Amino acid sequence: MILRRKIYDYLLDWKANKDRECLLIKGARQVGKSFIVEQFGKENYDSFIEINFIFHPELINAFSGSLAVDDITRALSLSLPEARFVPGRTLIFLDEIQQCPLARTALKSFAIDNRYDVIASGSLLVLHYGQDAEMKEPIPSIPVGYEHQVQMHSLDFEEFLWAKGISEDNISYLHGMLRKEEKIPEPINDHMMDLFRQYIVVGGMPNAVDSYITSNSFAAAHEAQEKILASYDDDISRHAKGTERLKIRKCWASIPQQLAKENRKFQYSKVEPKSTAKKYMESIHWLEDAAVVNACINATRPEFPISAYSDETDFKLYANDIGLLIAMYGFDMKAAIINKTLTGPAKGGIYENAIADLLVKRGHRLYFFHETGNEQEIEFLITEGSSVIPIEVKPRNGATLSLNRFIERFSPKTAYKLVDGNIGRDGAKLTLPHYLAMFL
Repeated sequence: MILRRKIYDYLLDWKANKDRECLLIKGARQVGKSFIVEQFGKENYDSFIEINFIFHPELINAFSGSLAVDDITRALSLSLPEARFVPGRTLIFLDEIQQCPLARTALKSFAIDNRYDVIASGSLLVLHYGQDAEMKEPIPSIPVGYEHQVQMHSLDFEEFLWAKGISEDNISYLHGMLRKEEKIPEPINDHMMDLFRQYIVVGGMPNAVDSYITSNSFAAAHEAQEKILASYDDDISRHAKGTERLKIRKCWASIPQQLAKENRKFQYSKVEPKSTAKKYMESIHWLEDAAVVNACINATRPEFPISAYSDETDFKLYANDIGLLIAMYGFDMKAAIINKTLTGPAKGGIYENAIADLLVKRGHRLYFFHETGNEQEIEFLITEGSSVIPIEVKPRNGATLSLNRFIERFSPKTAYKLVDGNIGRDGAKLTLPHYLAMFL
């Protein structure tokens, strides 16, 4: 099936309003970058020319000499005789551009020339621009001011609902109930919570979602997830420095255990006994640069701007896709989530990762709040304008001592409590079912 993606509308807007600027789509592997650009190109241009530098490394030679547009297109036409470069009606797609750094430099030429629209895409751009152990040539210039960058993620919960056949009108109804702060009828709320649990175990990776929707099988989704995890491991093998590979694997493999602790702060001792940041911090940065994890940083003061009070040494790590985290726990975890039989600290970590997933896909940077010597912790802080809004996440609908004390001390205009429950307000505290985080 063809999955509807929000970024398609973004591409339409870019086509209509770009001003001598190419588009660079970044993101982890397998989030659907290539598919959506191919769909967009074929539906909106007379000529769509796709150049994948992994599948066709010989095309790198087209960028090895002059970077003038006419010289590049002439060289490409020799290898791609079917390609038609029609001014004003052609989209050139430079896929896996990290394999050809000079192609990225050439984006400036294409932007200035302005005869052809150009979209580039890559999954490991930061690694190739300075960290790839195999890169021996000087790093070419990056076309600052001539490329617009956008981050693409796996499907968010709203896109998952579209795939499940939930209409925009029904989603708008839920958004309206949130704005009015009215309880959602229990049958609807129960159904949405069930769909959210499905999203937790399937996640948003297009191959996993497609496998689940077309077969109605969690096993099929799990098989797709295992293939994606294997591809991540392959990326580590191919792109990490020789001495870093094992350390990166250990950090990545430790995430399920890190999130199953009562204290979900990332602890190097869970990677290796008596280990330290000095040994593993570069490995953490590698995982962040590869976009397979999202870091949540401690903000020592819940004030605007949050970034001014962040402690980069105190952080949590969440998987970039909640479904991949569940797959890392093993197939039996899917049944425990769907059937609501899971107990213990791991459940809290899973729901935190699910909310982190939704917040990142809404464009939020991840922060939490914890003071030294204070047991209370707020899972997430976001900003609305210049206001700092706390978010507490409960896998059930329990007491919120930490959030209550936060409200007493800092008097936020609103404080969100995300639970397996319904909408309700008590002073500044607004209780919401987990799935409504898709609107925060």
